[in-house]
Amino acid sequence: MGIATRPAPIGPAVTADRFRATRALTLDLAAPLSDADATIQSMEDASPAKWHLAHTSWLFETFLLRDHLDGYRLFDGKYPFLFNSYYEAEGRRIARFSRGMLSRPSLEEIVAFRRAVDAAMEALLEREDCAPLIQLGIAHEQQHQELLLTDIKHALFQNPLGPAMFDRLSENTHHTVDGWIEHQGGIARIGHDCGTDRFCFDCEGPRHRVLLEPFRLSRRLVSNADWQAFVDDGGYRTPSLWLSDGWAWVQREGVTAPLYWHKDEQFTLAGWQPRDPQAPVAHISYYEADAFASWAQSRLPTEAEWEVAAIRADPSAGQQMDRAEAVQPAATPELFGSCWQWTRSAYLPHPGFTAADGAVGEYNGKFMSGQFVLKGASCATARGHSRASYRNFFYPHQRWQFTGLRLAQDI
Repeated sequence: MGIATRPAPIGPAVTADRFRATRALTLDLAAPLSDADATIQSMEDASPAKWHLAHTSWLFETFLLRDHLDGYRLFDGKYPFLFNSYYEAEGRRIARFSRGMLSRPSLEEIVAFRRAVDAAMEALLEREDCAPLIQLGIAHEQQHQELLLTDIKHALFQNPLGPAMFDRLSENTHHTVDGWIEHQGGIARIGHDCGTDRFCFDCEGPRHRVLLEPFRLSRRLVSNADWQAFVDDGGYRTPSLWLSDGWAWVQREGVTAPLYWHKDEQFTLAGWQPRDPQAPVAHISYYEADAFASWAQSRLPTEAEWEVAAIRADPSAGQQMDRAEAVQPAATPELFGSCWQWTRSAYLPHPGFTAADGAVGEYNGKFMSGQFVLKGASCATARGHSRASYRNFFYPHQRWQFTGLRLAQDI
């Protein structure tokens, strides 16, 4: 996930409204959690909900209030050490794997920190010179809203009681279409010109040309029923389907199904629920997605193919997050939403990419190694956050996010 360098101007009133709405939604998402729920950390890849609440506030306090509001004093001088993520330019910080050891400050104290930051930010919301950083902070917090949900889902999954964060799953209608989106290939332009359009992250640009061979992209995501057929056909026992690293991962970890599957059920933010065969499969690694594509006599799309196919699609359509609820992928006909979609493209800089100056420049460039690009959005992505050029990225073994796949073929 990335950071903005040159977001396009947006009116101060719109920016202020987005700031307030985003900050309120984060608290709504955390509202069902006890202090104990919000403190636990189930693995190094995930962070406690309490840490997400504080870290997003630390960013506004550090890059806006501290640097742009005269006379501002830090809420607590110890918080930068606790809630800095990986900004080397901002000094020492607690080790990532130790975030779950922070029983103090309490959830109540973190919420008080958030409210103090929000109150102080009111003085900056109308300032045009602060607008780019405020927009950055909003987008950053939206990313952490999704991480908060997926991280707490993984944490609650460790509990043999199967606790639910929400009383019931979000209500979704299932509608999808079969078939393919075909493209004749040729020279296309992808990426985002952040200087002339709306907000974007620096890793999305600059806009550049790519050469595509003719291809087609499936109109629907791979479903749970599709994946069950793969399992039943011995997909996890057939080494010829797997990349070498993927097969080693399957053997080492004993993987036999997507994360959160057990018999005919799956774990959700509403606890254990029957698995919907028509819903998109989720919580799969790149290795699993690639193996399934091989089994289906297809392949994963490249980042460029997906982006070109989606250039006229509505990035705000499909199943995306509008409110605090137990989101779960549902079948829809849109390219965006439900699940982030693995591509076969490595997460590398676009031609001409340069990292932003200062601490914010650390967000993207230094992570362009060993990860793969995912496109679209998920059921836990704040609606309006994504776009065709958006580049999510994870390591090939990671699957605690709402990650799925859409098949591609050569033609």
